Amino acid sequence: MSVLAWASVAVFLAAYALIATERIHRLAAALGGAGVMLALRATDATAAFFSPHAGIDWNVIFLLLGMMVIVGVLRRTGVFEYLAIWAAKRARGRPFRLLALLVLITAAASALLDNVTTVLLVAPVTFVVCERLAVPPAPFLIAEVMASNIGGTATLIGDPPNIIIAGRGGLSFNDFLAHVAPMVVVLLAVFVVLCRLMFGRALRHDPARAAAVMALDERAAIADPRLLRRSLSVLAVVLVAFVLHPVLHYEPSVVALLGAGVLVAVTEVRAEQAVAEVEWPTLVFFAALFVMVGALVETGVIGTLSTAAASATAGRPEVATIGLLGVSAALSAIVDNIPYVATMSPIVDHLVQAGGHRSLWWALAFGADLGGNATAVGAAANVVVLGIAARNGTPIGFWHFTRYGLIVTTVTVALVVPYLWLRYLL
Repeated sequence: MSVLAWASVAVFLAAYALIATERIHRLAAALGGAGVMLALRATDATAAFFSPHAGIDWNVIFLLLGMMVIVGVLRRTGVFEYLAIWAAKRARGRPFRLLALLVLITAAASALLDNVTTVLLVAPVTFVVCERLAVPPAPFLIAEVMASNIGGTATLIGDPPNIIIAGRGGLSFNDFLAHVAPMVVVLLAVFVVLCRLMFGRALRHDPARAAAVMALDERAAIADPRLLRRSLSVLAVVLVAFVLHPVLHYEPSVVALLGAGVLVAVTEVRAEQAVAEVEWPTLVFFAALFVMVGALVETGVIGTLSTAAASATAGRPEVATIGLLGVSAALSAIVDNIPYVATMSPIVDHLVQAGGHRSLWWALAFGADLGGNATAVGAAANVVVLGIAARNGTPIGFWHFTRYGLIVTTVTVALVVPYLWLRYLL
């Protein structure tokens, strides 16, 4: 690699170390790293702002912006309080039952929506119900975001890397259902058990609180029925448009922005009220992170690592498949999995066309999606939830999240190994 490539690696590692150690605010670390990358000319304005592979992913930024506006309007209706009371009553006020219920709901929704949209909708419910039951929200939020990443692995539209893989590999929605979704069901069952082991002690049942929740009438929580009807109508159209992406060919970001605009236009909510709920620090952090990772793409660092891994395993399908799974999980824990998959997918396509096994595509999908659970910045949904937690006065530190994420990623990726081996390599 060139001197500039090594310099970009040093800057990225320094910024990542500051984010991990929380010596300074993660936004300051990311912005500083992005600024140094631009100053070193490891990337430039054209690449940072306009490159589809090495720049800011504006689809992610504007998807988040649009959904944050929609969620902000929904919050005014009282619907999140309604859902929180409903879920708590179904779980009979027992915290772990509630956590398991929210985990399964989150995973199922993430298979049909993108995982970021799902956590934006689930997080407000979580804060309300945890306050009602007097339990810490951090275990719920961590479990939900990990469930969203696992559930999003199951379908073509559940996680952005899957869309890239499908386009390059010529894979359909049904291909993901047939090859990935069955294993995701197994992973979710194991994940619920892991949640019991990791968070069980923190989720203590309070009979008095549970009885008080059971006595509540969830319908009384709806503060503005008219606004709720309009908001849910717009949200339903947005969700249908997400699901019909393969047919409509509208990017999720466009759908979210249109939905947000229509919702503000057809309700009495003022524009300044609608944008008051937007997590602006989270959006800026994403943009800065994209610039840093884009610099690694521009200087050839990610390409060099991916090519070296592919070359080392060429001609040995079992080594290539399992190796790609491990490398994808490890790299996706450190850098955003979208540019990684965009860089790696042409290499996988070349290997498959040259006689490699199509299991490589599934190894790439499992590794990139599940690896995002390993660290607090490994997936977009992780960063969003940490931002929401901080804004609500319950910050979740980098290592607080990561110590659980490493366990979940290690177990889930390890379970995928025998699945790939038995189904494709024997």
